[in-house]
Amino acid sequence: MVVQQRFGEGHRILISGGAGFVPSHLVDALLARGCSVVAVDNFVTGSRDNVAHLADEPRFTLIEADIVDGLPARPELAERFDAILHMASPASPTDFAKLPLEILKVGSAGTLALLDRAVADSARFLMASTSEAYGDPAVHPQPETYWGNVNPIGVRAVYDESKRFSEAATMAYHRFHGLDTAIVRIFNTYGPRMRPDDGRAIPTFISQALRGASLTVHGTGMQTRSITYVDDLVRGILLLLDSTETGPINCGTEHELTMLELCELIVKLTGSVSQVQLLERTADDPEKRRPDLTLARTLLGYEPEVGPEEGLRRTIEFFTT
Repeated sequence: MVVQQRFGEGHRILISGGAGFVPSHLVDALLARGCSVVAVDNFVTGSRDNVAHLADEPRFTLIEADIVDGLPARPELAERFDAILHMASPASPTDFAKLPLEILKVGSAGTLALLDRAVADSARFLMASTSEAYGDPAVHPQPETYWGNVNPIGVRAVYDESKRFSEAATMAYHRFHGLDTAIVRIFNTYGPRMRPDDGRAIPTFISQALRGASLTVHGTGMQTRSITYVDDLVRGILLLLDSTETGPINCGTEHELTMLELCELIVKLTGSVSQVQLLERTADDPEKRRPDLTLARTLLGYEPEVGPEEGLRRTIEFFTT
């Protein structure tokens, strides 16, 4: 399956949360295609440093605004967009406790505001959803047909349910308005530009290993995640954007590691002497996580390329420079 490039030179793209970890890499990839990109970010978790290298790029505009309040009246936002990528949302476990209302609002009011703009512009709308939509899955690996096992009132629910609402809203606009939509379910992603204090496993373990501190693992350490290097994820998202597929479609890798295996690999790559410290398991923490990539492979021709050791080496290099 070969997806023909649909968006490139001359196209205008809007990316919400564009100064965030993954979205900033998407900005780079779209600019490399010749697109003009407008990124909107309220900097709750995004960072200007992630796009600072684009300060002199005439095809890039960064606007500080909160999409929950709707898009501001700015000249850069007045012209029609060809595609809108909704990537905005705090996404780490520490954010769930610190920013619960912000997460709920951006996944509801923010999503609806951008869907309305997509209808007005007749733009393709791509919704960044998450493997968290599957909750603590009773099916492994997780296909898109699995409806999930989510605690709707747990501490993680603000993120899980906001993304599930966003998916429902996206499909409602697709069915009611005939809007050209796509939903990508993103699995655990890592790479340069992650926040050291992100709260997710990989930046936490790398930061601890580089300091020689204990690597703090919640639970037994036997819970698994399938880790995806950011370049692979960006390539998968752009394949979906270029396609006519609606989804949802999983995007990730099948490199499933236990938390203890992940710790061991990071300690080896950093040359650290750190040991593992087991802590109390956090509420609703999924036991296993691995995507079924059948749809991504057959419909998009997607295949991840960067293995855990190479991806972690690149990420560690970012943290040490």
